[in-house]
Amino acid sequence: MGRLILNTNPLFNEVLASYPDIVRGKMQFLRDLVNETAEETEAIIELEETLKWGEPSFVTKTGSTLRMDWKEKSPDQYAMYFQCTSRLVHTFRTLFDEKFHFEGNRAIVFQFNQEIPVMELKACIKATLLYHKVKHHITLGI
Repeated sequence: MGRLILNTNPLFNEVLASYPDIVRGKMQFLRDLVNETAEETEAIIELEETLKWGEPSFVTKTGSTLRMDWKEKSPDQYAMYFQCTSRLVHTFRTLFDEKFHFEGNRAIVFQFNQEIPVMELKACIKATLLYHKVKHHITLGI
């Protein structure tokens, strides 16, 4: 542990700070899960926290972009977003259909009062951060 290089764009923290308090806690929880998963995954050497489409995002050299956001038009939920042209959400739905609520082929959506299945979500995060290495596996290495 401690070998992960974390690069954070200052705007990432500004966007997190701009969320309402209750949302900020949820976003920080997801951020912590992503960072923890990256730290635990030997193949991930560097993680970049940045903004994509104005949303907090995570990028690795080995993976697909992972975004997270909360939107005022759906104030009781927040989500993690995945590249819609990848096999990520399709695979997550196949493996964890009863654990998560999915939005099309692009997101896992969480309700504010929902208990998040951490182990399963970390498996999804890991597959995303390693996508280019695992996309040839039928279940993306999960």
